[in-house]
Amino acid sequence: MALWARQVSRWRCLLQTARAAEFPRRLRICSSTAQACRGFASLALLPSRNDVFPWRLQAYRHVSAGSCSPPDSAKDGSFSSPESNLPSPVKQEQAKAETLPDLNAKILYEDWDDIPSSSALEEISEEEAVQIIAEPLLPLRSSTLQDYVDHSETLAKLVNLGVDLSQVEKRQKAGQLLLTLDFEKDIRKILLFLKDVGVEDNQLGPFLTKNPYILAEDVEALETRVAYLKSKKFGKAEIAQMVSRAPYLLLFSVERLDNRLGFFKNELGFSVKKTKDLVIRLPRLLTGKLEPVKENLQVCQIELGFQHNEIQQIVFKTPKILTASKKRLKQTFDYLHNIMGIPHHMLTRFPQVFNSKLLRIKERHMFLTFLGRAQYDPAQPSYISLDQLVSLPDEVFCTEIAKASIQDFEKFLKTL
Repeated sequence: MALWARQVSRWRCLLQTARAAEFPRRLRICSSTAQACRGFASLALLPSRNDVFPWRLQAYRHVSAGSCSPPDSAKDGSFSSPESNLPSPVKQEQAKAETLPDLNAKILYEDWDDIPSSSALEEISEEEAVQIIAEPLLPLRSSTLQDYVDHSETLAKLVNLGVDLSQVEKRQKAGQLLLTLDFEKDIRKILLFLKDVGVEDNQLGPFLTKNPYILAEDVEALETRVAYLKSKKFGKAEIAQMVSRAPYLLLFSVERLDNRLGFFKNELGFSVKKTKDLVIRLPRLLTGKLEPVKENLQVCQIELGFQHNEIQQIVFKTPKILTASKKRLKQTFDYLHNIMGIPHHMLTRFPQVFNSKLLRIKERHMFLTFLGRAQYDPAQPSYISLDQLVSLPDEVFCTEIAKASIQDFEKFLKTL
């Protein structure tokens, strides 16, 4: 303890000696800049209540002009009051001095080195650990858009709109496209355009699910394609129906749309009005591949034996025959014509039979044959049209056409 007291005494003496040597120089500087020095702040370093160091800072401001020198130290090693160290002129003005409150020196002179730095290895309590909220990390690479929904405002809004991201990501580069778009800047204008065309609000989500690529299209180009359809006398409601049922329609340029309409008009020998009616009922004819259409027309003419005028009637009544599977088309015709004995002109009258499942045709024809009611000639009594054969529900078919119960029909099917 004696050694510590001596060291403290030496530190005080050194500090007092340095301040005493500094006092005359500061006094000269303040005298030469009296106009600029309007106040005097004397600093008195006093020992703290708890320890000798650190010193507590107290600030005093004097209103009267005078010396700007700090207080000096006493010869006996103790700090004297600031008033005793001031020159006489300053002492005379001391009565007019205005003393400000302490400037919270503890905060101003807080020793930041005493604050321990945080460490990643620092142990924390379980209560503190539970309160930590970590933001989910954005995956650098993912095979699903669902991982990005929480990080992307655009994806979140598309989901709320009804877009099925699980279907979108199956389309080539569609997921990457959505991640690069801004909803307000890129997507909103496309949605407004689609609504103006006539797409209903509840159809926007399914529409973008099927065709997300339209979000990268220029609005002016889309408007040009709609204007072309209007120039071909398609009404607003018809255009809305075509766009809704064939979402890729507006991705086709005006030249491609014009070529498609010309193809069906020339190949089928339709008038302009019939061509319009055809694509309105099946607008995907304008967006699908043309090779299957050409092949089906050849199958109907060469392999199935229909005449050109018969093909025109079949296609106009049942446009789907142009996009049907060739194999299925030939199998259905073979059963209807060769097994059931339906002639070409009857198939031309009821071409919708080609859209029915072959299994349904077989089951009902065999049941009618079992009952002795398989009569498809309109000139004979108990005639059954092909439309009735394939379009009626089982209950109606049994009671009105087969004149039997649904239980009898089900028992017959079990015997097959």
